[in-house]
Amino acid sequence: MTTFAGLRLLLVGPVPPPAGGMANQTRQLRELLQQAGADVALLPTNAAYRPAWVGRVPVLRALFRLAGYLVALWLHVGRVQVVHVMANSGWSWHLFAAPALWVAWLRRVPVVVNHRGGEAGEFLARSAGLVRLSMRRAARLVVPSGFLEAVFRGHAMPSDVVPNIIDTQRFRPAEAGEPRPAQQLLVARNLEPIYGNDLALQAFALVRSHHPQARLVIAGSGPLETALHDQARALGVADAVQFTGRLDREPMAALLRASTVSINPTRVDNMPNSVLEAMASGVPVVSTAVGGVPFIVRDAETALLVPAEDPRALADAVCRLLNDPGAARAMAERARADVQRYTWAQVAPQWAAVYRQALQRTPGRALTEPLE
Repeated sequence: MTTFAGLRLLLVGPVPPPAGGMANQTRQLRELLQQAGADVALLPTNAAYRPAWVGRVPVLRALFRLAGYLVALWLHVGRVQVVHVMANSGWSWHLFAAPALWVAWLRRVPVVVNHRGGEAGEFLARSAGLVRLSMRRAARLVVPSGFLEAVFRGHAMPSDVVPNIIDTQRFRPAEAGEPRPAQQLLVARNLEPIYGNDLALQAFALVRSHHPQARLVIAGSGPLETALHDQARALGVADAVQFTGRLDREPMAALLRASTVSINPTRVDNMPNSVLEAMASGVPVVSTAVGGVPFIVRDAETALLVPAEDPRALADAVCRLLNDPGAARAMAERARADVQRYTWAQVAPQWAAVYRQALQRTPGRALTEPLE
């Protein structure tokens, strides 16, 4: 694919380690753009602290990271045609996205802001004025779902929707002979309050009363790890719950192929990769109907959606799938067909159009070979 031949791009965002939704998307987008002919420089927003002890001092570590980031940003921006910022809400916006917009504006290089935070609504309710001030320097605002498009439109910031990208060669259904334990349930979210792992444990305790052979795997890391271990013991299910820690792409894909149902119990969400990866892997999904999730799945057709904060509803939906494997397989097959719209072949032309439009915002900066 030569769609991006001649494009010099700076990609700003988090990268693994640790592996996570935005970090994985940053890494994957860079790989795909490079394979398609672009010259992609990477500026990580989660680079290791040097010296390491700085990372243990809260205020000092922010100042160290910001200072190094600004110097690297100024140098990188002067060498590229477009800056692509993987943006999030809260302090991440103020420390990384906003400075990138202002530095690029000073150097007359167009910026594509790719906002991905599921908490954008709450963030903009507090900070829309400051965000708009910086966004006036952006060439394009891009979001991955209709949910975020509506959130930003409500604050007078129009955006384009370009979805997340799923690698359907890596995330694929299990083949004949691959191990797939019966009734293995999976939650692939970080161990933070917004992702509802506590709700998944409550639901799992209810599921076990009907399916005593069921097991739960929680793949993620975060500040609630000790509390969740304690909760599993208090619920009497610790012997059937495995905490794997956060997994990179290959082990996560293998874990999905070995799972029966993927559970997304989150309280806040945008376009969760964990849901898309389960769909691509042929694993039926049960999810809370929050944020952007109803924009990417259809209830009872490509996933089962339940209200947030309702462990009983989560458990009932999981049992519905475990009780009817034929219906679960049919739903998973529909989901797998639906997720093909998130492959690189479908998404690449959308990014090409965004970059082309961004370049048109800055006279005198053209590709050596026009985008197709």
